[in-house]
Amino acid sequence: MTRPSDGRLLFLICLAETLSMTGFAVWPGLLPQIQDAWHLSGKAAGAIGGAFFAGYMLAVPVLSGLTDRIDARRIYFIACLLAASGCLGFAFFAAGPVSACLFQMATGAGLAGTYMPGLKALSDRLAGAQQPRFIAIYTSTFGVGASLSYWLSGRAGTVFGWRGAFVLGALGPLLAGILVLRGLRPQVPHGATRRVSLARMFGVLGDRATLGYVAGYTVHCWELFGLRSWIVALVAFSATASGGSLPLAPASAAAAINLVGIPASIFGNELAGRIGRRPYILAVMALSGSLAWLVGAAAGWPWALLAALLLYNIAVMADSASLTAGLIATAEPARLGAALAVYSLFGFGAGFLGPLVFGAVLDAGGGKDSATAWFFACGSLGLGCLLAPLVTRFGRRAAP
Repeated sequence: MTRPSDGRLLFLICLAETLSMTGFAVWPGLLPQIQDAWHLSGKAAGAIGGAFFAGYMLAVPVLSGLTDRIDARRIYFIACLLAASGCLGFAFFAAGPVSACLFQMATGAGLAGTYMPGLKALSDRLAGAQQPRFIAIYTSTFGVGASLSYWLSGRAGTVFGWRGAFVLGALGPLLAGILVLRGLRPQVPHGATRRVSLARMFGVLGDRATLGYVAGYTVHCWELFGLRSWIVALVAFSATASGGSLPLAPASAAAAINLVGIPASIFGNELAGRIGRRPYILAVMALSGSLAWLVGAAAGWPWALLAALLLYNIAVMADSASLTAGLIATAEPARLGAALAVYSLFGFGAGFLGPLVFGAVLDAGGGKDSATAWFFACGSLGLGCLLAPLVTRFGRRAAP
C-alpha cells in the first residue's frame, strides 16, 4: 500500500469520522418522540442520553490506550463494528430505559474506539508544523458527524420511525471501518515496545500542563454533550410553549446550529496559537458559561432561543480544537495514546454526567413543560466553565 499524501490522509480520516458518527445523535434527535412513547421522566431520559458517554468512558482507557502498542486502524475497525451493533440492538430490542441504556453504552463504546484512535492514527502518520492545523480540522469533524446524525435521525424518524432511524445510524460505522482498514497503510505506533498499564496511563497526569488540558476538556465536555443531548427537546419545548413556528424541524435546527460551530473550532485554534492557548481558553470558557444562562432565559421565545443557541454553540466550540491540540503538543509521543485515553476518560465522563444532571434539574424545576425548569437546566451546563480559572490552575505552566 502506497503512502497517502497528507491531504488525502486528512480527508480519509475526517470522512471516516463523519460516517462513524451517524448513530451519535439518534437518541437526542428523537428524544421528544421516544420520551412521550415511553413516558420517561427528565431524569430517565437524561440517563439514557448519558449512557452513551458512560460507554465511551468505560471503553476509552482500553481502546485508546492500546493505540500506543497496536496500529490504531485495527482498533478503529473493531470499534466501528461495536458502534453498529449498539445501534442495531437499540433498533430491534430496546423496550425501556434499562435496555436503551445498555445499547447506548455499546454505541458510545464504539465511538471510544474511533474518535481518539482516529486522531492517534492521524498523528502517527503526520508530523511537522502543519500537525496542529490538521488536528484542529480533524477534531472539528466531530461537529460535522454530529450535525449529519441529527439531520439523518430527524428525517429517518419522520419516515421510518425511531427504530428505522437507529438502523440507518448503524450503516455509517460499517462504511467507516472498511474505509480506514483499507485506506490507511499499516503503521507501527511510537510506543509499541512499552507495556500498557493503568499506572503508566494515569501517570500522564503528573505533567501539570497535561493535567490542565484534561481539566479544561472535562468542563468543556460537560457543557458540550449536555447541550447536544437536550438541544432538540429544548427547541421543541420552545416552539410548543410559545405556539410559534420555526423554519426548521427541531432536529434539523440542531444540525444547523452544530454546523456553525465547526469554523469556530478551527479558527479558534489559529487565534489561540497567536495569543496563547491558556488565556484564550479561559476567556472563551467564561463567555460560554455565561451564554448558557442566556439560552435558558430565551427558552420560551423560539427565535430568541435559536439566536442564543447559535451564539452559545459558537462559544462552546471555540476552544475545542485548542484544548486537543494543546494536549498533543505537551504529551510525550510514546505516551500519546495514554494521554488521549485519560483526556477522553475525564471529558466523556463529564459528558455522561452533564445530560443526567440537566434532566435532574429539569425535573426538580417543574418538568419539561416549565420555562423556569429549562432556565436552570441550561444554566447548569455553564457552571463548570464559569469555574474554569479554578479547575485549570494546575496547568499554569506555559502551553506551547
